[in-house]
Amino acid sequence: FYKKGIPLVCVPKTIDNDLAGTDFTFGFNTAVQIVTDAIDRLTTTAESHNRVILVEVMGRTKGWIATYAGLAGGAHVILIPEVPYDIEEVAALIRRRHRRGQKYSVVVVAEGIEPPQQVTLQKDVFGFDRLGGVAYQLAPVIEELTGYETRVTVLGHLQRGGTPSAVDRVLATRFGAKAADLA
Repeated sequence: FYKKGIPLVCVPKTIDNDLAGTDFTFGFNTAVQIVTDAIDRLTTTAESHNRVILVEVMGRTKGWIATYAGLAGGAHVILIPEVPYDIEEVAALIRRRHRRGQKYSVVVVAEGIEPPQQVTLQKDVFGFDRLGGVAYQLAPVIEELTGYETRVTVLGHLQRGGTPSAVDRVLATRFGAKAADLA
């Protein structure tokens, strides 16, 4: 539109928080809170059943949601697309936790990490790889390397819906007010 001479005002919007030119995008804080709440609940289950639980979250190319929610929720491992991982190191960390008396672990996995084995991904209607399910590929590998029961929860689109957090409401209002002023 800009190149055609049409005036345009835009605001950054993505729950992934992966847009340049802004520290945070509205939707991100809400998504992080939803994931953190899920990690809290799954940690209780992991601990009571002595399991490793993988929590797969959105994050096609950036691991902001996984990182923030993993830190806030006290995850023991966080795997994000920007940082290559070694599955042997992940398994070793989980085994060390068990040897020290921590008989459970929570691993947060961004959907865009490299899978443990090469797979052919389908494309969505926009031509992007259809992601989701990498945690299901990781779980049997971790279970084999550690000997500990490993379960998966894929949060998927649960992260996108619901009531926005107060932080996101205020940020969206501020962006909207500024966009109106610019228009």
